[in-house]
Amino acid sequence: MSAKILIADDDPVQRRLLESLCNRFGYEAETVASGQAALTRLRSLSAAQIGLLILDLVMPDLGGMAVLARLKEAGAKLPIIILTSQGGIESALAAIRAGANDFVVKPAGPERLQVAIKNALHAARLAEEACFLDRRAAKTLAFKDLVCESADMARAVRQGEKGAKSTIPVLLEGEPGTGKESFARAVHGASGRRGRAFVAINCAALPEHLAEAILFGGGASEQVPGKFIEAHGGTLFLDRICELPMAAQTGLLDALQQGMVHPAGAKRPVKADVRLIFAANRNLIEQVTRGRFREDLFYRINVFPISIPPLRGRREDIGPLAERFCARFSAEEGKRLRGICAEALALLAGYDWPGNVRQLENAVFRAVVLADGGELTVAEFPQIAARAGGFDVRVPAAPRPAARQAPREKEFIRVEVRDPNVLALLDARGHTRPLDQLEAEAIKFALSHYHAQMSVVARKLGIGRSTLYRKLKEYDLEPAVLEPAGEENGRLAARA
Repeated sequence: MSAKILIADDDPVQRRLLESLCNRFGYEAETVASGQAALTRLRSLSAAQIGLLILDLVMPDLGGMAVLARLKEAGAKLPIIILTSQGGIESALAAIRAGANDFVVKPAGPERLQVAIKNALHAARLAEEACFLDRRAAKTLAFKDLVCESADMARAVRQGEKGAKSTIPVLLEGEPGTGKESFARAVHGASGRRGRAFVAINCAALPEHLAEAILFGGGASEQVPGKFIEAHGGTLFLDRICELPMAAQTGLLDALQQGMVHPAGAKRPVKADVRLIFAANRNLIEQVTRGRFREDLFYRINVFPISIPPLRGRREDIGPLAERFCARFSAEEGKRLRGICAEALALLAGYDWPGNVRQLENAVFRAVVLADGGELTVAEFPQIAARAGGFDVRVPAAPRPAARQAPREKEFIRVEVRDPNVLALLDARGHTRPLDQLEAEAIKFALSHYHAQMSVVARKLGIGRSTLYRKLKEYDLEPAVLEPAGEENGRLAARA
């Protein structure tokens, strides 16, 4: 959903003009006739829906400068564009110094207004993303930092807020890439342990023979403190809990029952004051039925389950998430991007995103790297466009050598984009490719897709680990050494 713009102007003709222009740009607009009405609207319960304020500088009851002053006193961080007459440039500059983002001379030209809106919204998103990363680093991330405009995600956030007020173990359920680690950080940030240690560990990455030592301490040197001790006083997030080795499940059950851990080689148990949050990307009951997860442990952790919806079930959040990622990556890559165009946002909102938020994040990162213009367009999302049915891209026609021929302005060229994840069954001459080539490509893709986690790769391919290693040697494939520590490292893995 595009940002909602509040327009405050006492001139009804100007209000209608601005509202029409904003709607044409793809934004939802709301109008008020005075500065006082704008302040009242911004103080309302639904003020969070307002993404930008277009404010007339001269109004009879309360002028733009007075509105700016009161918003500054209230600590509002809303982006503001000032409207001024031709002779009021000095006043507009004073408004910029008072906190406004930009000014537009009336009557507002469509191009100038659109650029001002995009720049102001992008600056606000960039500031918001910087604050998000700062709070995350400080372990003070809150639920207000999560994008939750969809009903399903808002419901999950309300459950999380209730669970955060208690020390009850929380189980986050959902598909891979839905943002369970960020949600866990928000639970921690909303709890009484806010600002203390937050330790995340990916259970799927734990070697079976070292899992207990990593979690509870001890090991060969008997000096490893263990993640429980490291998180003492704070929160321990165990991602992919269904992948925890069976021996470590027994130690975890003891820790939950006694509030203490038994480091290997220690003479007595050690107290661990830890808030536990678990995440599961598989059906735990099914794992219990198959004998891969302890039933008694399941009942210990399945106390306060919260279902995190997949991205295709929260389409209202796709646009805001994409804009947030665009702001972050454009800053990291040194690109001066104003955001994502309306057509590209519609494309992203209509895609199902099987990889969820992580896939969207990677797609936007790639688009930012590809971008040459001032904003992201459909052309920067070729793979998504191809899967959505293909798009026509406007490009300049090739120059003609003969000067007498009239040049054509532009023409449409159909751009066919092949999905790199589709395995080609025929060679260049149209013959069926040998099975060993197809098998080698399938293994190479699985290594990349699952970030070289060999147990996961073998399981997804339906072969044993020894068979996988034998085929790697046979096809001369070398997996990258990569062991992600948590769910959100997916983007970092993709970037590596």
